[in-house]
Amino acid sequence: MTKLGAFTFVLHSHLPYARQAGMWPHGEEWVHEAIAETYLPLLNALYDLDEEGVPFQLTVGITPILGEQLADPLIVDHFVHYAAERAAWAASDVARFEQANDDVMRDLARFYHHWYARALTSFQDRFGRDLIGAFKALQDKGRIEVSTSAATHGYLPLLSRDSSIYGQIQTGVDAYRQRFGRDPKAIWLPECAYRPAIIDDQNGEPVRRPGLESFLASQGIRVFFSETHTVEGGRPVGKAAGEAIGPYGGVPRRYAVSLSPEEQTEPGTTYKPYWVGDAPGEVAVLGRNNRTGQQVWSGTFGYPGDASYREFHRKDGVSGMQYWRIGGPAVDLGDKPPYDPTRASQRVRDHAAHYVGLVEELLTTYHEENGSFGVISSAYDTELFGHWWFEGVDWLKGVLRGLAASETVELTTASRIIEEHAPDRVMVLPESSWGAGGSHFTWLNVDTQWMWPPIHAAERRMEALVERFLDVDGDQRAMLDQAARELLLLQSSDWPFLVTTGQAKEYAAQRFTEHLERFNQLADLVEQGGPLDRQGQQFLANLAERDNPFPAVDYRVFAARQGSAEATSAATSAT
Repeated sequence: MTKLGAFTFVLHSHLPYARQAGMWPHGEEWVHEAIAETYLPLLNALYDLDEEGVPFQLTVGITPILGEQLADPLIVDHFVHYAAERAAWAASDVARFEQANDDVMRDLARFYHHWYARALTSFQDRFGRDLIGAFKALQDKGRIEVSTSAATHGYLPLLSRDSSIYGQIQTGVDAYRQRFGRDPKAIWLPECAYRPAIIDDQNGEPVRRPGLESFLASQGIRVFFSETHTVEGGRPVGKAAGEAIGPYGGVPRRYAVSLSPEEQTEPGTTYKPYWVGDAPGEVAVLGRNNRTGQQVWSGTFGYPGDASYREFHRKDGVSGMQYWRIGGPAVDLGDKPPYDPTRASQRVRDHAAHYVGLVEELLTTYHEENGSFGVISSAYDTELFGHWWFEGVDWLKGVLRGLAASETVELTTASRIIEEHAPDRVMVLPESSWGAGGSHFTWLNVDTQWMWPPIHAAERRMEALVERFLDVDGDQRAMLDQAARELLLLQSSDWPFLVTTGQAKEYAAQRFTEHLERFNQLADLVEQGGPLDRQGQQFLANLAERDNPFPAVDYRVFAARQGSAEATSAATSAT
C-alpha cells in the first residue's frame, strides 16, 4: 500500500549545566536521574528494536551542554555511584518489607533493585559508559537523526547582540561535529523561541538584524521546530514592516519584512514544512502537531495520567522509591494504591496501539481532504519519558514498532522530511515561543527582568574584549576562552525559566549571579594585561576545572557582527 504520510518523533533532550553545582534537590543529580530513568531506558529500547530488525526512525535532540555533561568523566563516575547506591537502597527495602510481612511492597522493592542493577549493567557493559557514542552509533546506522541546539540553550530572541546568537549556534555546531563526526542538519531552537528579521533602534541608528533562520543557514542547518500556534497562526494580522513589536529587555524593535495582506493572514498547517522568512530554499520549519502532542500532554485524556501508571510525586520516606500508582484523578497522594508493573505494561500496549491508530487516522484524513502527502512532527521533552512518565519509554518502543509495520505511515526523521518532501511555500513566522501566551513572558517578566541588563552588558563587554585582544596566547588566551564559557553559561534560558516557575528560584538566581561574577572577574584580569600571578593562575585553574564545557571554544566567535548572520573575519579565524 502507498504511504500516505510521514511521521517523526522529535525528542528534545536538555538539562542545564549542573556539573559540580549542588546535588539533591537541585544540581548534578538532575543529570544522574535523567541518565537512569530516561537516557539509558531509551537507548536500551532503541537498541532492542534495532537488534530485532525493526526499521524504525526518529529524531533525537541532544543539546550541546547536555552532551558535554553526558561525556564528562566526573559525571560518569558519579552516575555509577548513584545507580549502585539506589540499587542498594532498594535491596534494603526488601529486607525492611520482609520484616514487616508486606509481600506486595517487598516484591516492588525487588523490582526496583533489579531495575537499577540492570541500568548499571547497561551503562557499563552494553554502552561502555559512553552514552553519546551509543547515540552516535544509532545515527551512523540511519536509525536516528541527532539534532543540535544552541550551546547552552540560550534564549536567542532576547540576546541583544548578533555576536551572541552566532556564538551560541556556532559553539553548538562545533561541539556537535566533535561528538558526532558530521554536520548537524536539524536544530531545536531553545524554548522553541523564534525571532524574525527586525529593526533595532540602537544609539539612534536603525540596524536590521537577520531572522534566526539566517544564522542557521550560515551553518548549513536545514530545519528547526516551532510550536503549533507559530505555524498555524502565521504572522499576527496587521504586523507589517516597520510596526513596533517591542521593547524587549529595554530594546525597541520593529519588524523588518514587508508582507502582502494574503501573507499576513494566511494560516499554515503542521502537516507541511515551510521555508522560512530570510532563508527561502535553505531553512525550513516543522510545527509541532497538536493532536498527537495533546494525546500525551493533556491533563484530561493524556496517557500518563492513567490510573495504572506509576505515581511520580509520592516517594517512600526511607529510600525515596516510588512504590505507588496514580489510582485515579481524585485519589489523594496519601491514599495511592501500590504500583503493579504487570497491570501498567498492559496499559502501555493499549496506549501504544491507540497512538499508532491515531497517527494513521490523522495522516489518512489529511491525504483524503487535501490530496497530498502529509507529515507529522510530534515533539516532546525526552525527560518526560521514563522520568516523569515511568512507562513512557516502553510506550515509545511500542509506538515505533507499530508504526514501522504500518502500511500507510512512513517513519522518518526531520531532515529527511525536508529532503524528500520539500516545502512549496515560504512563511514569515511571528516572534514566538512555547511559553505562556506564545510570547517571551516566561523568560522576561517582573521576576526576571533584572537578569537581562547584565546579560546585555556582558555581551557588549565580550565584543570589546575580542576587538582589543584579537590575537593573544598564554594566560590571556586561556582567560578569554574561559570568559566565553562563562558568558555562554550566563545566557542559559534555564535560569530565568526556573525563577519564573519557582521550581528552583533561589538556586537559579545564585547560578546566574555566579556565572556573571566569574565572567566579569575574568574580563577584569584580561584588561589589566600581563601574565597572571600565582593567585590569578589558581583562580583561572579553579574556574577551568569547575566550568569546563566546550574545551575547544574560541573566544573570537563573539566578534562584533551586529546586523550580520555571516562570519566576521575574527569569527572565521576562530572556526
